[in-house]
Amino acid sequence: MAFDLSVLDLVPVPSGTTPSAAIRDSVSLAQLAERTGYRRYWISEHHGMPAIASASPEVLLSRIGALTSRIRIGSGGIMLPNHSPMRVAEHFRTLEALYPGRVDLGLGRAPGSDARTNRALGAGSGAHFGDMLTEMLSLADGRYGPEHPYAGVRVMPDDAPLPPIWILGSSGASAHVAGASGFGYSFASHFSPVDPAPALASYRETFEASPQFAEPHTILGVSVICAETEAEAQRLAKTVDLMWLRLRKGEFLPLPSPEEAAAYPYTAPEQAAIEENRARHIIGDPAQVAAQLRTTAERTGADELMIVSNIHDPGARLHSYALVAEALAAS
Repeated sequence: MAFDLSVLDLVPVPSGTTPSAAIRDSVSLAQLAERTGYRRYWISEHHGMPAIASASPEVLLSRIGALTSRIRIGSGGIMLPNHSPMRVAEHFRTLEALYPGRVDLGLGRAPGSDARTNRALGAGSGAHFGDMLTEMLSLADGRYGPEHPYAGVRVMPDDAPLPPIWILGSSGASAHVAGASGFGYSFASHFSPVDPAPALASYRETFEASPQFAEPHTILGVSVICAETEAEAQRLAKTVDLMWLRLRKGEFLPLPSPEEAAAYPYTAPEQAAIEENRARHIIGDPAQVAAQLRTTAERTGADELMIVSNIHDPGARLHSYALVAEALAAS
């Protein structure tokens, strides 16, 4: 089956470098994605993590939009409980005014950080996601009647529409909400152990057409490590092994190099856990990766695969994305 290819950038911070350098590297990735035919480039939202520099997706998207011309840009996603619904609408209407027809608004319910950082952010509960989403849409569309406290509030620039809205999920719980609301739906298989196929099917079954989406559209996040040879890809993937193990322990350290990961003294249970986690990643040479991506798209029915590549060396990360695009275009 045919499927589109896109990029999700967590703006990873490799050990031995700085978060500022990682942010600048994100521009290079977006530009490469545009040159090599990727459909969209999304940035995640995380806070207080030395391993990830994507704390301000809106700011980064503004810069990346100015340095690209065709690729769609968006959030994967804005964690709505961290923000005022009106401010999210303002930010993304502003982006839409700057880059009309190129912006996506991906929304999630998770806070994207640890409990202490969430308190510092003033983050709300994901349990209120539905109410916050309704408030954002009601403000943007001017739905509040004269008796409501928000009556007459204008979300500026009010001549720019909200971009297409995507609901992000990792368990399937929000699939029916996305479908019934006529939004797009994106499932985070790059970190979730849950089989995405039932969630994507539930979304399609409940989908109601909307002005933004005449038909259902699903995006599946996948973790990919690609190199010229399988051996080199396996070496680069050692970074993901140690990164994941640290995250399990609540350690948000910068992205380790393959050499750091190889030198780490893994216990037998840790090694077993790493081997189990490897099943969630697509690792190999271009032909192997292309074949696995096709199989994944066919099994899940995803309309689009959004690649996450947490590779320590920025050059190797860019090369991985380029190799994948080239391999799929040639097949």
